Amino acid sequence: MTREYLLTNARAEAGERFVRLAELFDGVTRGHFDRLGVGPGSRCWEVGAGGPSIPEALAADVGPGGYVLATDIDPSWLRADGGYEVRRHDVTADPAPEPGTFDLVHARLVLVHLPDRARALATMVAALRPGGWLLVEDADTALQPLACLDDSGPAQQRANRLRDAFRELLARRGADLRFGRTLPQVLRTAGLVDVAAAGSFPVGGPACNHLEAATIRHVRGELLAAGLTDDAELDAHLAAINAGELDLTLAPLISAWGRRPDAGQLTPEDR
Repeated sequence: MTREYLLTNARAEAGERFVRLAELFDGVTRGHFDRLGVGPGSRCWEVGAGGPSIPEALAADVGPGGYVLATDIDPSWLRADGGYEVRRHDVTADPAPEPGTFDLVHARLVLVHLPDRARALATMVAALRPGGWLLVEDADTALQPLACLDDSGPAQQRANRLRDAFRELLARRGADLRFGRTLPQVLRTAGLVDVAAAGSFPVGGPACNHLEAATIRHVRGELLAAGLTDDAELDAHLAAINAGELDLTLAPLISAWGRRPDAGQLTPEDR
């Protein structure tokens, strides 16, 4: 079984996906940043950044007295002039940058795709200063697997078949389709305190439509190679999206956050 990342940044469709994910979820994510006290002077690490929208938002929040590091295994969509530092970094293989110094470490739609999630999480926790926050946001595609909640028509049923095929591809690449629901326990097990979580569930609208079309185009070759669909079904689905026939939705995004214990709460091994 290959473990190569399905939604690689190397394809042109990745840029479209980043734009639409930003439209759907950046407001949610930035609300969590506000809740966790990100502001002037904060030091933040954006893990698996993908596109530039979140690093730029963090840079605006922390101001000239703060610092934002944006990393990715393929940082080609990030901007060197965006007010943040860009580094190529593999969170499952490379050590934490500047351990013990970050007020916030954030990853969105990253860990769910990584077979070695435990190592990635340990790297992110190691980067936190005492009292710093880890915010992890991941989908749970098993919790809500449908592309169309109302599957009463053939176009909707086709959309749901293709969503099942896409989920099968993700599973074959090592994604954990139930990972989102486990995040609070995962953060507690990592030694974080004050753990809490929330969910976001967009339904319908242009951003969902554009994201679905870009995703289907992105993985079309893999779907065909795996024998999970055919050209006629894919073309009909894309035509239905373009015609506005579908009320498309996504899997719930589970956002979970926890704080590294303050120095007075750390065990001798943690200090």
